[in-house]
Amino acid sequence: MSLSIQLPPPLQPGDLLVSIAPSGCVRDKNAFEAGVNLWRSQGYRVEISGIDDRHGYLAGTDAQRRDRLSRALSDPEVKGILYARGGYGGARLLEHWDWNAATTPKWSIGFSDITALLWSWAKQGISGVHGPLLATLAQEPQSSQNRLFDWVSGGAIAPLTGRGWGGGTAIGRLFPGNLAVATHLIGTPHEPDLTGAILAFEDIGEAPYRIDRLLTHWRMSGRFDNIAGIALGRFSRSDVAVPGFTAEEVLHDRLSDLGVPVVSDLPFGHDGINCALPVGVVAELDGDRGSLAICPR
Repeated sequence: MSLSIQLPPPLQPGDLLVSIAPSGCVRDKNAFEAGVNLWRSQGYRVEISGIDDRHGYLAGTDAQRRDRLSRALSDPEVKGILYARGGYGGARLLEHWDWNAATTPKWSIGFSDITALLWSWAKQGISGVHGPLLATLAQEPQSSQNRLFDWVSGGAIAPLTGRGWGGGTAIGRLFPGNLAVATHLIGTPHEPDLTGAILAFEDIGEAPYRIDRLLTHWRMSGRFDNIAGIALGRFSRSDVAVPGFTAEEVLHDRLSDLGVPVVSDLPFGHDGINCALPVGVVAELDGDRGSLAICPR
């Protein structure tokens, strides 16, 4: 993998963070405000930009949302971007997008639809964080909140433990993300080089046959050919009233023959604890012990 990743400078109390909604509308204002207050409780200043804008199911027009992202990136005082929620729409901002607006590396934090921005940002050589959105942060247990705050302030984070499928140990750059969103980056200018990568997938609301379709696309496109390993989080709300395979059975059927370490049931994703995972950093996946560890900075 030719990718070289740079971590933004550790956050310090008093730093300015900007909250924007690059995808869907903010639906639960109370949950959003609770997330903002948690960041403020760490001593950071949080500025809110355009959260009340609406354009169909989007949080404003593409031009409005793109402008808010561009302003946050180009302001040298802003040290990080806190995404309000997921939904859909982040990838639309990447059409004709130029990351050169960013004056310095800064934190980019979110998950779900935000995967498109995180992976594209990583292709520019800047690590973001696949972790709780402002709309979900207050629902996380204290340990998960602390994990996120520790990482962005320069601390270490503990390994995650799941169910190992075997395959030994692999070391590679970690790319956590939503499976459906990541799949639709394949073949675009925003797809990072995943040679030697550890892919970490989660998803929500995808029926088993759709998970099958997504993974089959990865296989047929050759994107699994040179990866180092696969880590799996939560695939929630995947049950459908159609006889057939479960999501777990599909994952095993489509991934167990790749010849790489696989660990499932890791605590990240929707509808449960969503442990922060940095994007593009070196990690170690142990398919025998069932662990995913971030290597020292």
